[in-house]
Amino acid sequence: MYKRIYNRAKELEQDTADFLMEMIATPSFSCKEKNVIEVIKNKMLKTGFDEVKIDGLGNVIGRIGNGKKVIAFDAHIDTVYPGDMSLWSFDPFSPKIEDGKIWGRGTVDQKGGMASMVYAAKIIKELNLNKDYTIYFTGTVMEEDCDGLCWQYIINEDKIKPELVVITEPTNMNIYRGHRGRMEIMISVKGLSCHGSAPERGDNAIYKISRIALEIEKLNERLITDEFLGKGTVTVTQVFFSSPSQCAVPDAASIQLDRRLTFGETKETAVNEVKDACAKAGYPDAEVEVLMYEEEAYTGLKYPTEKYYPTWKIPLDSPYVTSSAKVFKELFDKDPLIDKWTFSTNAVAIAGMNGIPCIGLGPGNEVYAHAPNESSPVEHLSGAAAFYAGLIYNLNNK
Repeated sequence: MYKRIYNRAKELEQDTADFLMEMIATPSFSCKEKNVIEVIKNKMLKTGFDEVKIDGLGNVIGRIGNGKKVIAFDAHIDTVYPGDMSLWSFDPFSPKIEDGKIWGRGTVDQKGGMASMVYAAKIIKELNLNKDYTIYFTGTVMEEDCDGLCWQYIINEDKIKPELVVITEPTNMNIYRGHRGRMEIMISVKGLSCHGSAPERGDNAIYKISRIALEIEKLNERLITDEFLGKGTVTVTQVFFSSPSQCAVPDAASIQLDRRLTFGETKETAVNEVKDACAKAGYPDAEVEVLMYEEEAYTGLKYPTEKYYPTWKIPLDSPYVTSSAKVFKELFDKDPLIDKWTFSTNAVAIAGMNGIPCIGLGPGNEVYAHAPNESSPVEHLSGAAAFYAGLIYNLNNK
């Protein structure tokens, strides 16, 4: 059966690639995904899904099967912007196949996973691989803006709570079982403005925030390390100030922090460490705030959340990891590399907030995510589709 699954995925490889190129040619930046959601919905219906719906946040959710157990496959279908167009050797929204790869914005991060998921569903139905599960295939929105917000909505509002979610973010066709979490933190200080010709009359907020920034740099060196997920990190990413004019001492200043959380670190510990750094800089009264996300989805809905995205990992001996490794070996005749993502994914909400196990396997290499001339091997598409279908076969035949 694994051989049949693999062969059918190869037969469908060009169809999968064509679907991916159709999605790439339909730009879908965060909060602007409506058109590509329609493309995916139509493909799901044409492929023979049992049900396809679009929820209140704008996620497209396809279903096959009616089993008592629930499993889901997830791909976010929003992308980042192309950035400096001079760095691209072609139009990022005019996809092409060249040198065995598909090129275009979103091939890696992560419309490739969406394409493979849909054709995995086709294989599952054609080969009658599923009897025990209700299987959801989610094309989710706003992930680039706010990791996991889409799945907070799916779990809390759509009331879908799977026993396992397969994250199809790029893994270079390896199996991943965790990643660090993250937070977005703002530190703000007040000063006193005065004319720049007599700075001694005022209290320069930029000097204050600069001293705090240097303490944040030192804090980064003190953060703990997890043997699997690696070290927690913190860095200053943005600087803001206010001043009556360019000839005045600034009366307020802020810095924004990107805080990556390794296993064992929490929102509370991270905030306390930042407050301690402010105190070490001489400003214990500095305001430390975890930021909120309150952007409007393309549906018009606002679904606010704190920008705290918890760390997660599942054990190496988890039955889901064991099953995934077996499926991989059966399909590809080699042992998988079992590893972790460097960046974060929707699993921050699924596993980090709700304790639902996740595993990852997806087409493309994450090093090309958000980069110009983004591309993914065509053979990854069929390989990922075979893996997803093979996993369903495995879980139905324990």
